[in-house]
Amino acid sequence: MTLVLGAADIARLLPLVDVVAAVEAIHRDLGTGAMEQLAPAAMTGGDDGVFLPMTARSDRLGLVAVKLMADIPSNASRGLPSQRSTLVVSSSRTGECLAVLDGGGITRARTAATSVVATTHLANPGGHTLGLIGAGNLAVEHVRAFAAATPFDRVVVWSRSSDTVDRFLRELGSQLPGACVIASSPKEVAHEADVLCTLTPSVDPVVLGEWLHDGQHVNAVGARPRATHRELDGAAMARGTLVVDSRPTAFSKSGDLVQAIADGALAADVAPAELGEVVAGTAIGRTSSSDITVFDSTGIAAQDLAVAAVVIELARQGGLGAEHRLSAADLLTGVEHPASSLLGVMSS
Repeated sequence: MTLVLGAADIARLLPLVDVVAAVEAIHRDLGTGAMEQLAPAAMTGGDDGVFLPMTARSDRLGLVAVKLMADIPSNASRGLPSQRSTLVVSSSRTGECLAVLDGGGITRARTAATSVVATTHLANPGGHTLGLIGAGNLAVEHVRAFAAATPFDRVVVWSRSSDTVDRFLRELGSQLPGACVIASSPKEVAHEADVLCTLTPSVDPVVLGEWLHDGQHVNAVGARPRATHRELDGAAMARGTLVVDSRPTAFSKSGDLVQAIADGALAADVAPAELGEVVAGTAIGRTSSSDITVFDSTGIAAQDLAVAAVVIELARQGGLGAEHRLSAADLLTGVEHPASSLLGVMSS
């Protein structure tokens, strides 16, 4: 049987999942070579839409996932989300389709969790100020993820839209630290932040290298998965130690990286460490308290798979979602659902 989980089901389940632990574990697998993350192939059409079939296989979890991510900027003018995604999760042993899940909530949660993991392994400990450039849904998710894992004393946030900032403040309410500053510019945020997160769908850089300061950590998160879109200029990408989530994906889909190479700010043969290698201890991240570290986050299917596995198991335990018989093989019984191996990373 195949479990179908919609956005409402997943929203009920995600607070029960230790998303940071699941994402950190899957990156450790990548860092030790226990699994491989290939770059997604982009499918384009006559409009501005891009469709990315993102795939991952984890033999530790016994699962394979395919996430179809649709990036359609023109949807904004239609009053529709500019990004939508659907996850299909199957058993790597039997090929059984275990679940079909809406990808929106999982994508936001694992993206913010990945920033937390990168910050844990790359930032100086004891940072007081979290800086956010962009105040949309990703910014809300980042504040919640950091509050649960690595609380900050201050949040400094900027957005082009005052309405977006107002919604950010209403959504978070008491979850914000006592000091929350609305900045007048991205430059102000960069100057104030110990940890800086860029969370905008920008085409052109919103952060310049000259704004960064010693000891700072940057999570570059928001740019669309296109080689021409970026949030950081070449100087920012070259200021310090650069780490990516997946080299194949970054060289294919990260405009921050691709354009920095095109500008000559980074050498064409640059080989940044992967976050998983830093987590696993097979690569070096920060080497001193004065280093600037930059995590170029493009988003990978392994992260989606790690979180989806726990969500599926929780849904089955709680009787959420709808079961469907997709094939005659579903008449067979006694097949163990492999997602149970992730129970250890759920929160109590």
